[in-house]
Formats: sequence, structure tokens, C-alpha cells
Amino acid sequence: MFKFTSRATNDVLLLDSSADQLLRIIGKDHTPQGVVTVDQIPGAIAALRAAVARDEAHHHLAGENADGSSHHAHAEDSITLRQRVTPLIDMLQRSAAERKDVVWGV
Repeated sequence: MFKFTSRATNDVLLLDSSADQLLRIIGKDHTPQGVVTVDQIPGAIAALRAAVARDEAHHHLAGENADGSSHHAHAEDSITLRQRVTPLIDMLQRSAAERKDVVWGV
């Protein structure tokens, strides 16, 4: 379990595998402790949003049948990347507004 903390928001908890994926997206190593500085936050948000856009485009294309009809690309109970990143993006945005870093493992 990874706990992301900021003095601007409540904590965000992520399972290890989800945290690993999101850290890779924002260009951070999966280490026991780390920081996203205020200066790094805009780039992290942009990277997360771009990853969501790519993921949704991929699933949209994968969900289209040869005849143009579509089927569900995700299982009904699966968690999408958008759902996974939303709390972290909110934390990053609020932290940037208050000029606070986001840390984990501290």
C-alpha cells in the first residue's frame, strides 16, 4: 500500500501495483519514499491526463467490432485508469494551488 500525502489535501491510498503504474507515468521511480515537487506537479498532471487519453482511445478502438458495433472493452467491475488517477490528479491540483509538495512513504 502506498500513501500519498500533501499538506493541502487528505491522503490518497493506492495499492502497490496501482502506485507503481502511476509513478511510472509521471516519471518517478517506485521507491519507498519520494516527492513530486510543486514545480513538477504540472508535468505530472499532464502525463496522467495523456495516459488516460491513450488508455481510453485504446479501449475504444479495441471495443469496436469489425461491423462497427461495439462491445464493452472493460469488464463491468474493472477499474479504469481514469478512475485510478482521479484522486491523485485532484491531490496534485490542490497541492499546486497551495504550493505544497506531494510525498509518499514519509
